[in-house]
Amino acid sequence: MIEEKLNSLGIKLPLSSNAIGSYVPIVAIGNLVFVSGQIPVELSSSTSLQIKFKGKVGKDISVEAGQQAAKLCVINALTHLKVALGSLDNIKQFVKISGYVNCDSSFSEHHIVLNGASNFIVEIFGEKGRHARIAMGTNSLPVDSAVEIDFIVEKEEL
Repeated sequence: MIEEKLNSLGIKLPLSSNAIGSYVPIVAIGNLVFVSGQIPVELSSSTSLQIKFKGKVGKDISVEAGQQAAKLCVINALTHLKVALGSLDNIKQFVKISGYVNCDSSFSEHHIVLNGASNFIVEIFGEKGRHARIAMGTNSLPVDSAVEIDFIVEKEEL
């Protein structure tokens, strides 16, 4: 049980949040589920979104903090997937993640930042978590987020 594994690691999925733009958080086509870009936000007690990791990785925050931001993006994606699929156990396979790192043009450790997401997914889902990936740098992201990640997963046939 995926949620039991998360609980054993002290991870509680947050409440689902609304999109901050004109899009939906999840679109399912056949057995593929596309999760819109997730940024490292936490819900405050007042249910307002708080960006936990802001700024440029390698300048404003460390690579290690960037990895934590990437992990938080995964946690937020899992929240949306749980709502859409009813259970995280209905994920058959992570197919691909695309990661964007807010950084200066001289930064070259995008892959290390995104390992924070990839390693966490494999830790939770095992072989079902192994996925294709792209890691890119960009000079800005929405609301000055340090990282943004989108996901493609395959769901179990119901």
